[in-house]
Amino acid sequence: MCSQLSPADRAEAAYSEEDRRLLLDIAHRSILAALRQADLDLTPPNEKLAQPRGAFTTLHLDGQLRGCVGYILAAKPLYSTVAETAQAAAFQDFRFYPVTLQEAERLKIEISVLSPLQPIRPEEVEIGRHGLVVSWGNRRGLLLPQVPLEHGWNRETFLEQTCIKAGLAADAWKSGANLESFTAEIFGDSL
Repeated sequence: MCSQLSPADRAEAAYSEEDRRLLLDIAHRSILAALRQADLDLTPPNEKLAQPRGAFTTLHLDGQLRGCVGYILAAKPLYSTVAETAQAAAFQDFRFYPVTLQEAERLKIEISVLSPLQPIRPEEVEIGRHGLVVSWGNRRGLLLPQVPLEHGWNRETFLEQTCIKAGLAADAWKSGANLESFTAEIFGDSL
C-alpha cells in the first residue's frame, strides 16, 4: 500500500509503515465518510500521530492530480490534519469538481508531513529535498518538494514557479520576497 523506501530513506523516516498505513486509512475513510454523510471516528491512533504537524494531502485519479490541500503550520494533531486535508482536497480544491463516490473508491492518496519552516537563501535550495514558501506582503505561494522533480525543474525554475504561485513576478525571489523552506516525509498509495 505504501510507497517503497530505500534503506537510507527508511533510516530517516519519522513514521513507521504502520503509522503510514493508519494515516492513509484515515484519509480514505474521511473522504468516504463525507460522501456518505457518516460520522468519522477520529480517536487518536497513537501518541505519535497525535502530535501537531503540518501536512498536505494530494489526491490522484487515474494518474492525474485530483486535488491537493494542506496546512503549512502544525496547528492540529497530525491524524486530524490528514482527515481535514483529505476532505478539503476532495471537495474544496477550487481547481476541481468535488470527488464523487465512484471516484473516491479509485483515488490514490499521497501524504506529505511537513517539517517546520526555516528561512533559506536561494543558493541553498536543493531540488527534491526542499519545499518552498515564497511570500511578500499578503501574498504567499507554496510548492512541495516533489513538484520540481515531477516537472524536471532546476533551482531557478522552482523559485520562479513558487513566486508565480504566490501571484508575484517570477523574479520576486531576487528582489525582496521572503523565502522559507521545509522538508517533507512523503508516502502514499502506489500510484
